[in-house]
Amino acid sequence: MSIDWVCKHHTDLGKEQLYQVLRLRSEVFVVEQKCAYQELDGQDLDGDTCHLMAWEDDSLVAYLRLLDPVSQGGDVVIGRVVIAIEGRGRGLGHELLVEGLKHAESQWPGVPIYLSAQAHLQGYYAKHGFLVVGEAYLEDGIPHIGMRKA
Repeated sequence: MSIDWVCKHHTDLGKEQLYQVLRLRSEVFVVEQKCAYQELDGQDLDGDTCHLMAWEDDSLVAYLRLLDPVSQGGDVVIGRVVIAIEGRGRGLGHELLVEGLKHAESQWPGVPIYLSAQAHLQGYYAKHGFLVVGEAYLEDGIPHIGMRKA
C-alpha cells in the first residue's frame, strides 16, 4: 500500500480530515498513553498552523502539526507527532519527520525548528539534526526535553 502525504493549512482542512486528526491524537495521547489533559489546545485552527497527514487508503496512519514562527515567538514548532497503531514498525516515523521538515523549510525557509520531545525519543530526533536545549521536564507525567534544529 502506498502512503499519500498531505500537508494543509488549517483553513483548507475538511471537517472529515480534522475529525480523523483529532480522533487519532486522542486515541494515542489521551487513551493509549493514559494522559488526561486538554489535547485540544486552541492552536489547531490558529495563525498559519499546518497539518501534515499520511493517509493509507482512507485511514490516517501518521500526523504532525506545524505551528508558525510568528505565533510561536520565532521558531517553527513541530508537535503532536503521532503514528497510528496500524502504521507502527514500518519506518513511518522517520518518513513523517522528513516530510515535516521539508514542509517547514518550504513554508518558512531558514527558520529554526523547535519541538518538545518525549525524553526516550531524543535519539530519534537527533538523527534528524535536532539538538537538546534546556533541561528535561515532566509534562503530563511523561519526561520531555526541548530540542531545536537550526
